[in-house]
Amino acid sequence: MTDGSAGPGRTWLLRLVIAFSFAQGAVSMARPAVSYRALALGADERAVGVIAGVYALLPLFAAVPLGRRTDHGRCAPLLPVGVVLIAGGCALSGAANSLTAMAAWSGVMGLGHLCFVIGAQSIVARQSAPAEQDRNFGHFTIGASLGQLVGPIAAGFLISEQDGAMARTSALALLVSAAVAAVAFTSLWRIEHRTAAGTRKEAADRVPVHRILRTRGVPAGIFISLAVLSATDILTAYLPVVGEHRGIAPATIGLLLSLRAAATIACRLVMTPMIRIVGRTALLVVTCLVGGLLCAGIALPVPVWALALMLAVLGFCLGVGQPLSMTTVVQAAPDGARSTALALRLTGNRLGQVAAPASAGLVAGVAGAAAPFLMLGVLLTTAAGLGLRGGLRGAPRDALRTQSTTGAQGAKPAAKDRARH
Repeated sequence: MTDGSAGPGRTWLLRLVIAFSFAQGAVSMARPAVSYRALALGADERAVGVIAGVYALLPLFAAVPLGRRTDHGRCAPLLPVGVVLIAGGCALSGAANSLTAMAAWSGVMGLGHLCFVIGAQSIVARQSAPAEQDRNFGHFTIGASLGQLVGPIAAGFLISEQDGAMARTSALALLVSAAVAAVAFTSLWRIEHRTAAGTRKEAADRVPVHRILRTRGVPAGIFISLAVLSATDILTAYLPVVGEHRGIAPATIGLLLSLRAAATIACRLVMTPMIRIVGRTALLVVTCLVGGLLCAGIALPVPVWALALMLAVLGFCLGVGQPLSMTTVVQAAPDGARSTALALRLTGNRLGQVAAPASAGLVAGVAGAAAPFLMLGVLLTTAAGLGLRGGLRGAPRDALRTQSTTGAQGAKPAAKDRARH
């Protein structure tokens, strides 16, 4: 592994964040536009759900094979492939005139996003020194947060429901999202160091998936990632429903969701000093626990100012889970299987994206619109309990605060931890 982040002038991480911002922004813009276009083509709520589900379901079959390939080869080729599939899926969704075609191109878009994310995460894991992985993964996920912040706003600005224009304007939004994805190409030149990929050899025996999943630290990292992503998705989907029940204007709900996203970005900017103060495991456990309590609190009939404060703190807490779960999985996984472990983490995320909204819908139908937030509270509290019981403590190099400020000094205890693992 090379320390691609050390030294001035090495801009691979910044360029990767920029590329991820455009790729994620395109997807975040396209997904609501796909739903609106499907509605304009005559889809009902069930058909929209199926189309949205295909986005998450198709990549389930490709995640582990792509991870296997990346473990024993170069990561960078997956990035342009992902951009092409995202841009193609967006553009062809805008041109589609049937729901079947919409579902197919939505799956292509999801596959492209998977390719890009697996390749990008593997590059961060390979080119970051052990002591810098938490920081670099945190900065990397800022790209996703920026895309998630800007994409839906841009889609809402372009799509109009007035005078029967939704079919045309949703198609325009999808074409624009394809162009946004294509901009990511400008940041992908020479983003992977040859020394990080050229010295890797094909392993004679690949690490079995069941062995990866049984490695201490990996299941906990996967579950925390699933819980945090599910919380983000359900919050985005059901906060408007809660606002409708409480008489909160849609514009206010949009600002509240933007506040949550901004707090997530702020969290990732200060993640390194927080880890040095309390440690990775403690930070993950505390933020999951506080996040779970805040999610449950959203179910209470609080005033808007209190809801804004809760969402700001919740966004800050949710900003921890994704980057630190990446580091936990990478550092706990056996040598030669780190990209596969990241792919398994993404598989868990996709399962959560399918199962969590369906479960939330059932809960909301039985117990009311606020009930899904109670479900999220239980999910995040369970994730905190998993970490507290020791599910994360077996992850090697789980003590950035005990490492020296230099990567060379931090690498020595990391090697010992890896030998014990």
